[in-house]
This record gives sequence, C-alpha cells and structure tokens, in this order.
Amino acid sequence: MAKHRPRRPSRSRLVLRWLGVAVLCLVGFLYYRPAKTYFQKRAMLAERAADVKLLRAQNVRLERRLTISKSDAALAREARRLGLVRPGEQLFIVKGIGEWRHRHGYARGDG
Repeated sequence: MAKHRPRRPSRSRLVLRWLGVAVLCLVGFLYYRPAKTYFQKRAMLAERAADVKLLRAQNVRLERRLTISKSDAALAREARRLGLVRPGEQLFIVKGIGEWRHRHGYARGDG
C-alpha cells in the first residue's frame, strides 16, 4: 500500500484564506470601539432612566407635601412651631414638660 501524503493547498488558495482572516480581523478591529461605546452608552441610559424614575417619584411626594402645606391648618401648625402667635393672643412658654412626663410616667408623645 502506498502512503498518501496530504495534498497542500495551492498558493493562491492560501493567500485568499489569509486575506480573508486579515479582513475579518480588520472588521473586528474597526467595530470594537463603536460597539464598546454603544454598550457603555446603553448602560448609562439605563442608569439615567432609573434616576428619572426616582426623581419623578420624589417630585410627586414633594408636590403632595406642598399641597398639604398650603392648607390653613398646616400653616397655623408651622407658625405655632416657630413660636408665632395671632394678634391678641398671649404666648406662654412652659418649661420642664419632659421632666414632668418622666415623673408621672407618661411616654413621650402621649397625653
């Protein structure tokens, strides 16, 4: 039996194969940066969308608080907290309430 030697492809075929590999490498090299930028921008867009969603929710909460704070009762409560009184009212400052509650067994905020 005669040994069969593997046939070597022709020179033009080898050149075409290597040229094809080189073209594929060049295309991959040229697409690398735009593809990388695309994926970075897509991730950044997702982050920004999450930020916008969070800010919209915060805006809704702040709008509610603003609506509530515009009521007369809320304005009066805030004025009292700041120590303001209406014309004709007498302001009394009571000290030692915390100690009194502690001595008489009241929890904070009860009563």
